[in-house]
Amino acid sequence: MPVHQERSFIPLSITILTVSDTRIEATDTAGRLLRERVTEAGHWVIDRSIVADDKYQIRARVSEWIADPAIHVILTTGGTGVTGRDGTPEAVEVLFDKTLEGFGEVFRSLSYQEIGTSTLQSRATAGVANGTYLFCLPGSPNACRLAWDALIQAQLDYRTRPCNLVELMPRLLES
Repeated sequence: MPVHQERSFIPLSITILTVSDTRIEATDTAGRLLRERVTEAGHWVIDRSIVADDKYQIRARVSEWIADPAIHVILTTGGTGVTGRDGTPEAVEVLFDKTLEGFGEVFRSLSYQEIGTSTLQSRATAGVANGTYLFCLPGSPNACRLAWDALIQAQLDYRTRPCNLVELMPRLLES
């Protein structure tokens, strides 16, 4: 997607939530990768947390962040698979005001090129909740890299044309 330099970059406030029963900050490679990508792009990581793969803990943390008008974007990593403990989509999709179906569809299409039919196991999703963008990514660093580099980064850059998610932000809470 073309970037138009006549527009100024608008840095966004972003939070990162790692969903895992085993990771701690020292072993959270996916969360670290997202933090690095976000800051390299010029945005601000204003909070980063790790919660157990429990839909109520996930929902509580995400709800706290979507209630804060200073937070523009939430990135989650982990809990999007199909095992009994994978509950991120169930935890957050009930909070969505709008679902961005195209995100999961395009992510899985791109992922297929890297991991083949294993991409069927991904339930990556995205939406808007209380004027906040929310992207739920798989827990692998490679999946987070793919999602950020190929999809999210350009949509969170006001200079991306023909359109981007940033320019829609003032209208997200319209009724």
